[in-house]
Amino acid sequence: MFITDTAIRQRISVCVLSIIIMVGGIYCYLVLPRESSPDITIPNVFVSTDYRGVSPEDIETSITIPIEKKLKGLKNVKKIQSVSSEGMSSINIEFITGTDIDEVIQKVRDKVDAAKGELPSDIEEDPSVYEVNFSEFPIIVLSLSGTIDEIRLKDLAEDLKDDIESIPGILEVEISGGLEREIRIEPFPEKLAYYSLPITALQQVVEGENQNISGGSLRIGDGRFQLRVPGKFSTPEEINRLVVGTHNGSPIYLSDVARVIDGFKEQTSRSRINGRSAVNLTIKKRTGENIIAIADEIEELLKKAQPAWPKGTEVTKLMDQSKDIRAMVADLENNLLSGLILVVIVILLFMGFRNALLVSLAIPFSMFLSFITLYSIGITLNMVVLFSLTLSLGMLVDNAIVIVENIYRYMQQGVPKMQAAMKATSEVAYPVIGATMTTVVAFFPMIFWPGIMGEFMKYLPITLIITLLSSLFVALVINPALASILMGVIKTNHHNGTKPNSAQEVLQAGEKPVAVNNIFLRIYQNLLESALKHRIVV
Repeated sequence: MFITDTAIRQRISVCVLSIIIMVGGIYCYLVLPRESSPDITIPNVFVSTDYRGVSPEDIETSITIPIEKKLKGLKNVKKIQSVSSEGMSSINIEFITGTDIDEVIQKVRDKVDAAKGELPSDIEEDPSVYEVNFSEFPIIVLSLSGTIDEIRLKDLAEDLKDDIESIPGILEVEISGGLEREIRIEPFPEKLAYYSLPITALQQVVEGENQNISGGSLRIGDGRFQLRVPGKFSTPEEINRLVVGTHNGSPIYLSDVARVIDGFKEQTSRSRINGRSAVNLTIKKRTGENIIAIADEIEELLKKAQPAWPKGTEVTKLMDQSKDIRAMVADLENNLLSGLILVVIVILLFMGFRNALLVSLAIPFSMFLSFITLYSIGITLNMVVLFSLTLSLGMLVDNAIVIVENIYRYMQQGVPKMQAAMKATSEVAYPVIGATMTTVVAFFPMIFWPGIMGEFMKYLPITLIITLLSSLFVALVINPALASILMGVIKTNHHNGTKPNSAQEVLQAGEKPVAVNNIFLRIYQNLLESALKHRIVV
């Protein structure tokens, strides 16, 4: 076979290629992003609209139906579902699998923008359009608790949030629980009526005064200074002194018609751990980032931040996906190592140490090639890929065993190493290729498995196909080249007690029967001879 013959003649170059594959494979394995699940696209877009205090019937007629009418013009839509509840309109648009979600989400936004003119004018916030991405699910949840009050806990959580969000690869950090300060203005309706002041007057004055104003620039000599008039409120007393109008020529202060309360926002979430109040931080990563590397950086950040916290403050990890991924990666490494050891032991019993070593090399080199390919096409190391690599582990040595054993058989008959490697490999190359391709084509249709489950599971056949083709390359190129350098032969006697006169004679005459010295082969030989003598019974 041309590719094998070339590899054997250029075996030094193949050795260099093997070193490059080993270095590249190790590097790609170390930098491959680790994730718990594959990064798949769910073909759903959601439109959510808040309209507080409105009944479900009014939500449906004033918000849900106008938006749905605009969305009906979209292409590749499988179905549209909506739920109108008190104060909330939720619309789910499911598209056909394979639709470009980035393209359709922009089209959905355009349709929703077109429907805004038909929506009530007093909606506080515009409808939000978003998608669901598995890779943006939380990877770590931290719980901050201690003997200090909830306000201080919230401040610590805010500081910790800023530090964590500065880590490369972090998408966002959400805080839940704790108390957040809120300055609330509560008007007195009877006083507003007495002074004939609308409530909007208070809103306009507060918004207009609570801002910093640019004062231009000031030149002094050769210098130029920027001026700023600070107007942001720093204390509730400043709000009380605001002038909101006049009455009979006298100013009306805000404290005359309302009271300012320095309190806390209404709690929409509450967190407790071990009977104590806590504040939770939910951490999300960006798509394709390495969870393990991010988790290590967060752990290092926590170690540096904890000494500065008040005494008794603790941080607890309520969820950490990196633990599961570390366990899966460790299982893969253990399986690879166990596979190598078992293969060496089994082949050692039949072919000797050097030949067993040649066969076992198929596992790491096939894996290295697979890691390089996975890294090149942007596939992460997730649970489906790890399962696929473990599943393919036992298949990696099949091709190598056939080829190395055939080379060994020729060398036992006295054929020189290079000629034996060429002849033996070409003899079984097409059966080996056929056996590999039958497995590859069996998994190939799974790539086109439809639906979300298909998107999730397609990484299994892709990984298996890459790994099996890598093992075929190793068996046809690397194994013969290394065998022509490293393979040794256990001395055996021919049935007539003489050796062939020359290697050419062996190649022309075919294989000569040899005496079997291995105990396992002797048992099999006796069993086979007995079966052949009693063919009808068998």
